[in-house]
Amino acid sequence: MLSDPSASQPGAGRPRQRSNVRLGQFLGSPKAMLGLTVVILFISSAVFAPVLAPYDPNALDIPSRLSGPTWAHWAGTDQLGRDTFSRLLFGGRVALKIAVIGVSVALSTGLILGMIAGYGPKWLDNLLLLAFDTVLAFPTIVLALATVALVGPSLELVLIIVIVSTVPGYARMARTATLALKNDEFILAERSLGASTPRILAHHVLPNVVGPLLILAAMDVPVVVTIEAGLSFLGLGVLPPTASWGTILNEGYLVINDAPFMVVAAGIPLVLTTLGFTFLGEALRDIFDPRMGRGRA
Repeated sequence: MLSDPSASQPGAGRPRQRSNVRLGQFLGSPKAMLGLTVVILFISSAVFAPVLAPYDPNALDIPSRLSGPTWAHWAGTDQLGRDTFSRLLFGGRVALKIAVIGVSVALSTGLILGMIAGYGPKWLDNLLLLAFDTVLAFPTIVLALATVALVGPSLELVLIIVIVSTVPGYARMARTATLALKNDEFILAERSLGASTPRILAHHVLPNVVGPLLILAAMDVPVVVTIEAGLSFLGLGVLPPTASWGTILNEGYLVINDAPFMVVAAGIPLVLTTLGFTFLGEALRDIFDPRMGRGRA
């Protein structure tokens, strides 16, 4: 009778066991389930906005301007008679685009630069740290104002500002984790066997560094969405008539005495998105890297 050779090996089933335990912890966490539900709703509403929106977000209906919430217009209409609910759905597409592209590029760039800084020579580490600290020294709004004065507001500008302002956070975390691994025995063994630096970074450092950064990325999504909304609110980001949560807030603020429901309607998705990704990120952090949670406490 043939037996599975892996069954006799000690620890053969431990990775799967750990995965099952973590999955059970995730599914049993109310915070994780609430966060995941909100995140799925946000992504689904943004992806399927053209199907879910009852009206064209830019269609004008002047006779119905500034009407309150009704069965025809669930979140009312703005000063041009455009359906606020439809504009919120399409504004979610802008927020999702900024979040996905901005966080992905910032995470990838910061991960690479951080590993290079942590594993490379001391002079390169100091040079990259100086660059990271220089970027962090500029408040995001000040950086946005200076950039807009040079090139003008646009969605692409928001993306660049988001990426530039968030890369140092990922890079510094990746650098710290790389420094902790740099002199470990398995790294020294690979180096003594003649493994190249790119191979060591890709096959040994990267798998041990990327986990905490993915958790940080989940928690940074609401930050990125808020940056986009704030810049658009100030007129430095997405320009009308493109629907954005920030532009809807700005338009609602201009007529807040006549139609306060616009500000409330635009604020609700921002609050829910922030809570959803924060809950999800904290749950993942507590399950996969509880030391981060204790360190921040």
